[in-house]
Amino acid sequence: MQEFKIDNHTTVVAESERTRSGFRHVVILMKDGQEVDRDKVTYQNRTWESFEFETALKKILNKHPEIPEEEKKQFFARSGRNYEEKVESQFKTTANVAKLGNVFAKTPKERADWKERMLKAGLPDLQIPEDWKNLSDEEREQRLDKVIELAGNVNLKKKKKLKEMT
Repeated sequence: MQEFKIDNHTTVVAESERTRSGFRHVVILMKDGQEVDRDKVTYQNRTWESFEFETALKKILNKHPEIPEEEKKQFFARSGRNYEEKVESQFKTTANVAKLGNVFAKTPKERADWKERMLKAGLPDLQIPEDWKNLSDEEREQRLDKVIELAGNVNLKKKKKLKEMT
């Protein structure tokens, strides 16, 4: 069991429980020591979170508009990485795993297949062109290498700063 202090009056108690097919996170919102609300998130396969209970905490806090957004933001800033850092980390990790195709695979087809699988797994919103299978293995690998390079160099903070300056 863990307690997360939101402000001087608000605390969330969180615990993990086993289920038949996985586990769940149960969260209880407390105001001045009294239970206000309770919620849960059930998992069969663990999703990626920057810190334990993140999804369940967001779920219960978003149900309560009386808790100021600024306090929620400050809480998550203290508790875990911010959104940009999480996205950057996911992109860079995916790029590094995809690059392993250069080590594990021997032919251009094997390398392209590996890189494509890893990019699809790590970047589920990635859209592959309709004529993708018509390209040569060498061309597929070259294009995937460009995607890997872009993913490995993502810097959302820098992009955000540039956008603010213009």
